[in-house]
Amino acid sequence: MRLPVLVFAAVCLSPLFLAVDARGQINSLTREELIKYTAPNPFGRFPDGRPKIPDALLEQFKDMSSEELMSAGQPVNELVPRLFGSGPAVTYTDGWQILHPGKKLIGRAFTLQLMPTRLEVFNVDQEEWKQKGNVVSLSHQSALDMLQPGDVIVVDAGGNPDLGGIIGDNLAFYIWTKTGTGFVIDGAVRDLEGIAEFDMPGYFRGAVPGAVGRHMTTGINVPVRIGKATVMPGDLVFGDREGVNFIPPQAVERLIEAAKTTHIHDDWVKSKFKTGQFKSTDVYGSGSLHDPALKKEYDDNMKEKLSRQK
Repeated sequence: MRLPVLVFAAVCLSPLFLAVDARGQINSLTREELIKYTAPNPFGRFPDGRPKIPDALLEQFKDMSSEELMSAGQPVNELVPRLFGSGPAVTYTDGWQILHPGKKLIGRAFTLQLMPTRLEVFNVDQEEWKQKGNVVSLSHQSALDMLQPGDVIVVDAGGNPDLGGIIGDNLAFYIWTKTGTGFVIDGAVRDLEGIAEFDMPGYFRGAVPGAVGRHMTTGINVPVRIGKATVMPGDLVFGDREGVNFIPPQAVERLIEAAKTTHIHDDWVKSKFKTGQFKSTDVYGSGSLHDPALKKEYDDNMKEKLSRQK
């Protein structure tokens, strides 16, 4: 059994939402601990301590791509600073089955960790959950009930299809109507034919006919492992045709600026190709822009376009 290192806390939602106390799981972080582990967050927070990236910044990712996000962390030229020094700005994951490849997934990570059942752990958790006054047993749906608009449910099921379909068409529809976003499930879904009818983005490892079972909920809004990535509650989730990116809140604003620069760069390169007057190596690649006049045109265009966006 893959044991967690960190854990969640009590979730105290705003008065508009049901307040649920999720403590008692083998994973639990207090609000203060969650704030400590996400200390670089420059934005506000939800009542439970989860970072809350502003909606206006989420909106700016609608015209981006995984390629732009990845290259935004690399110096295209001297006008593109590296975001994190030698560290990664974006954690990219691939190998997904994608519900609707043309639909981008953008929102704030709400994490859920599931593990194969060990009765000695499961029984303790369920008893403590009941002692908190909860009538319905602790399950993956306990996390779904806590979702808010703009959240993306990110489920660590260890990529294990034997746990069954984590969600089917009914719960997928609930997630969609509750959050307005979609889902990332490192595991299986069921009722894929039904889910496909909804115009929502979704990423999953496979589809099975059986319902979820033989599992226990071990963490809600805890650090989780998705593929090769560690995902923190409140990370920006960005999914497109290529895969899913998880972006720390502290990287968001700098990444937006760098991605704009990458976009201007790409537009200029394509405009040169469109003329039919240049070889690819004249305007694209490490050996490009060797013509001083072309280099000046590029720099002037970059500075002008960037100044317009400020």
